[in-house]
Amino acid sequence: MRSIWNGVISFGLVRIPIKLVNATESHSVPFREIHTEDGGRIRHRKFCELEDREVTAQEISRGYEEADGTIIPITDDDLAHLPIPTARTIEIVTFVPEDSIDPLQMSAAYYLAAGRAPAARPYTLLREALKRGNRVAIAKFALRGRERLGMLRVVGDAIALHGLLWPDEVRAPEGIAPDADVTLHDKELNLADDLVDALSEVGLEDLRDEYREAVEEVVAAKISGEALPEAPAPERGVEVLDLTTALERSVRAVRGEPDGTGGERLPQRGATRSSPKETGGRKSTSKAEKKTASPEGKSTSKTGRAEKKRATAKSTAGKAPSKKTPATKTPSRKRPA
Repeated sequence: MRSIWNGVISFGLVRIPIKLVNATESHSVPFREIHTEDGGRIRHRKFCELEDREVTAQEISRGYEEADGTIIPITDDDLAHLPIPTARTIEIVTFVPEDSIDPLQMSAAYYLAAGRAPAARPYTLLREALKRGNRVAIAKFALRGRERLGMLRVVGDAIALHGLLWPDEVRAPEGIAPDADVTLHDKELNLADDLVDALSEVGLEDLRDEYREAVEEVVAAKISGEALPEAPAPERGVEVLDLTTALERSVRAVRGEPDGTGGERLPQRGATRSSPKETGGRKSTSKAEKKTASPEGKSTSKTGRAEKKRATAKSTAGKAPSKKTPATKTPSRKRPA
């Protein structure tokens, strides 16, 4: 992997030469801007508004615009002599527990590679110190023209650097939460716990970018001249306004159980359930649904017998009693010896 920045880690009086490497990469499908009428490529050219002509990259520098519109030129030489020690140094300033960092502060991620062979020993020393103390290092460093805050933590056998926003760059969530007083019932909270437990069976490694895959299918179809893939029909679901009913149906849907309109009961909380990987995609069977063999060799179910009784009682309710016809017993076939 190509390094994007070279410098040192300042760990007290210990200096560790390192290379900064991007830890992430984008897999999004790249598009180009084109002219809708003829498909021509759109190019963005840079013009000087005073001379009204196109300028080259070598003619472009940076400047700071004041409130009245005046531009103050700022050259690379001006920034090269900034009075800060982090121009080429990741300066560790403190160590804190990892859970003390608010994820809202975290931004880009990088790997820190040892710069030269002599750096292996101090690099390993810092890594093991972070492990033994169960802490992360907070550091300051300069990148792309400004000083930044960062967090060093151990990832496998490497040290990763997460860019952090400065504390004053994170907005307070004032006025975001609902103003109304909301009272939740125990049943709603328990059902929410059930839904969280059911959804927790999905691992991060099982997730994929379905939007990107669909875009790639469209691009492939356009290239080959085939028909574009059709969008799936939207599911027609019954609008559920009651929060408890919505939670119950959500839990059943995630667990692959019936909709719940037939009076089925939710599994007890805390009951273990086989994952799709363990059952080969089949739903697990609860104790009440396991079938037991009858003496005649027929497979019966307690749940099935109870449902049959209720159905029979419902169908015969309100009807005049009829004469019962004695049932004839069919002898069971014996298997030849």
